[in-house]
Amino acid sequence: QVQPVESGGGLVQAGGSLRLSCAASGRTFSSVVMGWFRQAPGKDREFVARISWSGGITYYADSVKGRFTISRDNAKNTVYLQMNSLKPEDTAVYYCVRGVRLGVTAYDYDYWGQGTQVTVSS
Repeated sequence: QVQPVESGGGLVQAGGSLRLSCAASGRTFSSVVMGWFRQAPGKDREFVARISWSGGITYYADSVKGRFTISRDNAKNTVYLQMNSLKPEDTAVYYCVRGVRLGVTAYDYDYWGQGTQVTVSS
C-alpha cells in the first residue's frame, strides 16, 4: 500500500507532547521523501516538516522549529513526528505525505494520508 496511514493523534494539554506515526509500505519507501502537513479549521493546509530519503536532511516550518522533530525508520517503513511543547495553535488535522522532491508545497507530494486529529487545549 503506497498511501500513508497516520496514527497517534489525540487530545493533549498545552505544553504536552504527542508522537505521530505514519506507515507507508512499498519497496521504494527508502527512496522517497516523507513529510507532514497540517490544516486547522478555516485555514489553508500548511507545511510542517519533511525528511530526506536517508533521514540525513530535515526541514521545518518556522512555527514548529525547535519543538517538533521528524524522523524515519526505513526498516519499518515508518516516519514519525515528535511534537513537544504543544500550543493551542498547533490544533489541526495532521497529514503524512510522500513524494520524490524536497519541497514545502502540497504539489511536491503525490500521496497523502487520511489525516489524524491533534487537539491542544489551553
